[in-house]
Amino acid sequence: MDRVAQMVSEKPVVIFSRSSCCMCHTIKTLFSDFGVNPNVHELDEIPRGKDIEQALLRLGCNPSVPAVFIDGKLVGGTNEVMSLHLNRTLIPMLRNAGALWV
Repeated sequence: MDRVAQMVSEKPVVIFSRSSCCMCHTIKTLFSDFGVNPNVHELDEIPRGKDIEQALLRLGCNPSVPAVFIDGKLVGGTNEVMSLHLNRTLIPMLRNAGALWV
């Protein structure tokens, strides 16, 4: 858990992903289209990725990826991010975190 806390403090937006996950790709594309440059951790490509995935499950991420953190706080996965986007609250949240300047 300490490792996850350290990783999510690196940038305003952090995404834990798997390179083969289509929903992860969708979320990464959404943020990219907004002009956000998140720190993406591909759990299937980094050392101890399985340990990080287990820590994400303990934090309540189910499924464990994609797991999106904004301003150090867990936002959730695909459903939560898309709900925020459809409710028009995702962009203000990104601005408040310093991930968007427009």
